[in-house]
Amino acid sequence: MSKVFVGLSGGVDSAVAAALLKEQGHEVVGVYMKNWSRDIAGFHCPWQEDLASARLVAAHLQIPFKIYDFEKEYYKSVTKYLLNTYKKGQTPNPDIMCNQSIKFDVFYTQCRKDGADFIATGHYATIENEQLCTATDASKDQTYFLYRMNPKIAKHVLFPLGNITKTEVRKLAKKFNLPNYNRPDSQGLCFVGPVPMRDFLSEFIQPKRGDIVDEKGNTIGEHNGAYAYTIGQRHGLGIGGGQPYFVYGIDTKKNVVYVTADNNSPKLNSSKFSINDCIWWQEPQENKKDLLVRVRYRSKAIPCTITQIDATTWQVKLSQPERAIAPGQSAVFYSKNRVVGGGIIC
Repeated sequence: MSKVFVGLSGGVDSAVAAALLKEQGHEVVGVYMKNWSRDIAGFHCPWQEDLASARLVAAHLQIPFKIYDFEKEYYKSVTKYLLNTYKKGQTPNPDIMCNQSIKFDVFYTQCRKDGADFIATGHYATIENEQLCTATDASKDQTYFLYRMNPKIAKHVLFPLGNITKTEVRKLAKKFNLPNYNRPDSQGLCFVGPVPMRDFLSEFIQPKRGDIVDEKGNTIGEHNGAYAYTIGQRHGLGIGGGQPYFVYGIDTKKNVVYVTADNNSPKLNSSKFSINDCIWWQEPQENKKDLLVRVRYRSKAIPCTITQIDATTWQVKLSQPERAIAPGQSAVFYSKNRVVGGGIIC
């Protein structure tokens, strides 16, 4: 059978993935990726607990265990990207960039260098004929986070959990008597831990007081940095008066946050936007009939059409307006259960 390097995060999903691969007869090697180890803003980074859990899983399964230190690569590829995008007044997705740059690039490269035939993770997705496809458990499907994986490496990637549900994973963890079978799922920022994004950003970007302005141009509040807000945000604005306000615009150069009290405002709801920096798993087709798009994780898949504007930019037209389409986030396209591709909303 094949030699498979499994990314062991310390969580139950990757542990079950490793157990299933061993049960299938593969030569399995567990690998923990050390991507971040710093406490931020008083919040504890759980990397040592994660490492200990991953090590216990490998020992229980009686498989070799490795540690890859990618902290420099993670800071360069993920943290800097996150900070630079927020500084522009956009909302990045660090999980997507981590998958693209770390798990399915430097991790993949190192594993192959060390003799792996395949790499595997505990993601909920499937690979069919070297195409990225959705998982059986629609509520856990993670293809939105995986679309930027290099399609050329798909033939060397395994997702053992793609055809089973999260409930079944928990049952299998107990069946395999895994030491972390009842460990809660991780929360918070990818590899950093449960630190609020605003606190994380404040460690790297100097807070600066600015105005919150309504649709009529009235200053109705203050903030400590426009970079910390996102389109559609309602909570944490600190605006009194009773009625809720929603962020519809962010200008980090002027340090102004624009809000509206009208949740149905055209400034907050749109049926047209553009994307760039695209990755395609299939040749994109203009006016394709069965094309669906998600503009954020867990958002409803909306029928759409795409039109190429230039060499790097596509315009997306939705069948119905969608609320809070945020620049910096990803738009991911689907045709039935297959990922067609996606790009960054601009």
